[in-house]
Amino acid sequence: MRNRDLIRWVCDAMLAPMLFAALATATFAGAVEPVAQNVAGAADTATAAHFLLLSPDLPDPEHGMIHRQQVNDQCGGQNVSPALQWRNPPAGTRSFALLMHDPDAPQAQGFWHWVVYDIPAATTALPAGAGDAHKNLLPAGAIQGRSDFGEPGYGGPCPPHGSPHRYVFRLYALPVASLNVPPQASGVIVSSYASASALGSAQLVARYGR
Repeated sequence: MRNRDLIRWVCDAMLAPMLFAALATATFAGAVEPVAQNVAGAADTATAAHFLLLSPDLPDPEHGMIHRQQVNDQCGGQNVSPALQWRNPPAGTRSFALLMHDPDAPQAQGFWHWVVYDIPAATTALPAGAGDAHKNLLPAGAIQGRSDFGEPGYGGPCPPHGSPHRYVFRLYALPVASLNVPPQASGVIVSSYASASALGSAQLVARYGR
């Protein structure tokens, strides 16, 4: 072997392992990054899934309709807001906002039946009837916004005759102690403020028809 060929062979032998190591590192890094992202996404989803909103007063929408006690008195009910409980809010929660919405109502924005915000972070439940603006059953500091019935407080289902409507109870966990919305804010305004800054949300869906 000539000297020039010998030198080239030695250089190739030295560079090959270095090149292989560089390629392997780049390939491994490219493979790991998406996996790490997927794991983080799964963790976030699992955390959100643990934030639960429950009610002993609302039936499963697949097996029954909202009870007469929660139905609006204009439709023969007692207009009593359901008892609600929640568990495992996200870390950093400083207050909650609760909204009850009928997305099947004929109005363009649906119909807002109940709007409550600035619920203190230490709260884990609301008793039945807390939506009565005159009974003071909400925790100190909580504020009831104006429903689409035109006044603060709970307004139960009273849909037109026909197919049952869905009623979505959504609880937002917020990173602020006060949502800072205008007095007697409507459901649209409170929902917009809450959804824009929420750490997470939990919901229940019920239905009622006549």
